[in-house]
Amino acid sequence: MPPSATRKPSLTEGPIARTLLLFSLPILGANVLQSLNASVNMVWIGHYLGEAALTASANVNLVLFFLLGLVFGISMANTLLVGQAVGAKNIDQAKRVVGTSVGFFIALSLAVAVSGYLFTPQILAAMGTPADARPFAIAYMRVIFLALPSMYFYSFLMMTLRGAGDSRTPFLFMLLSVGLDIALNPLLIFGIGPFPKLGIAGSATATLIAQSIALAALIAWMYRRKHFLCLHRGELHYLKPDLAILRALVLKGLPMGLQMVVISSAALVMISLVNAYGSQTTAAYGAAQQLWTYIQMPSLAIGVAVSAMAAQNVGAKRWDRISRIAIVGLGYNVLLTGSLVAIVYLFNHGALGLFLPNDGDAITIAQHLNAIAVWSFIFFGLSFVLFGVVRSTGAVIPPLVILIIALLGVRLPFALLMRDHIGANAVWWSFPLGSLVTLILTVAYYRWGGWRKAHMLASDATPVEPITVAKPVSL
Repeated sequence: MPPSATRKPSLTEGPIARTLLLFSLPILGANVLQSLNASVNMVWIGHYLGEAALTASANVNLVLFFLLGLVFGISMANTLLVGQAVGAKNIDQAKRVVGTSVGFFIALSLAVAVSGYLFTPQILAAMGTPADARPFAIAYMRVIFLALPSMYFYSFLMMTLRGAGDSRTPFLFMLLSVGLDIALNPLLIFGIGPFPKLGIAGSATATLIAQSIALAALIAWMYRRKHFLCLHRGELHYLKPDLAILRALVLKGLPMGLQMVVISSAALVMISLVNAYGSQTTAAYGAAQQLWTYIQMPSLAIGVAVSAMAAQNVGAKRWDRISRIAIVGLGYNVLLTGSLVAIVYLFNHGALGLFLPNDGDAITIAQHLNAIAVWSFIFFGLSFVLFGVVRSTGAVIPPLVILIIALLGVRLPFALLMRDHIGANAVWWSFPLGSLVTLILTVAYYRWGGWRKAHMLASDATPVEPITVAKPVSL
């Protein structure tokens, strides 16, 4: 039997709990790999190239986070469109989504890469990058802009595969790209063996090479396995932009991207408030955030998985399964995030000791703020799961509004107004308060809102013959 005739389990069939768990775990693994890669790169730069180089990479990473956030929402809209088409067994619609998205992502990535490369010095000057770090930052950022088209297109393909019900293949190729990136970093930074000595630019070049190789390998794998979303010579007409799909990518994608902007903007204001209490408090907050990154990973993975799974069921009009997907997702969040929260409480001092001196004031402050804030990430996870369900239909504005109200309208004002009364505790208590408000508003919208009547496109696609999807295989 040829590979293309092998049918894989559908997200619209079978036991929901098992399917969602198996679909979520590779997404969680990919998130962990990305964080590990960033941490390893920072270690090489910080320990061997000096503080100025580390400052440069920190500045560039802020820009990169913004640029990736810009495309995240559009990638997510693509995931939902593909998921709904696959759920409806409409191969023509799925390929139209892919064809329109390919052209859009190529044009967007090239425009951002060229303009960013040309205006790198001006961007860094506008950010106020320190003078001693600016030469490092220019060298690093320009290579990152060269890597951006591969990064954008790689992200697009991974999100497309997840929308089609395959999260395992993106994880395997993420493993490839991260492994290459980690291995190439010291070789290109220090010029080991036949490799040139590039300094900080070597770290960015490692990312460029790793992303490009992984992208090429992923495309080759898809065509070798005859993936049903691959476009062949007689199907190039799918590359002609479909205006309805393009409109949905932008109008549905931008609000989802803006959610990241709201979260990052609130984070920037919070760090400015923390800075006012001195370096010890800032160090404590920074160490706690390192732990919080990993605590939030299960919620993020389950939220993305729930979106893709619910989108397929929306396309298949299996509304009976959608409510059960939400319940199972909420249960997994409590189990996984709750377990991590419990571990942090049990080993609070030891976990923070990975980032802070064991006998300093900072670790005492960090333990205190963790005791106040960590449990609230269970609320955050519950909200993110419900966000994933409601946006699967195309209801993307309400989650954005909820975040604006909870973070900018409640959390930040509370931290500002109460700091004269309870000091730094105002900042720490603003986290559970903001998370609780987010959850209450999200539950209310899920229960009484009009998300079930929302849609990604102006008109539903007409189902055609069922499609057959190739089973993912290992590298």
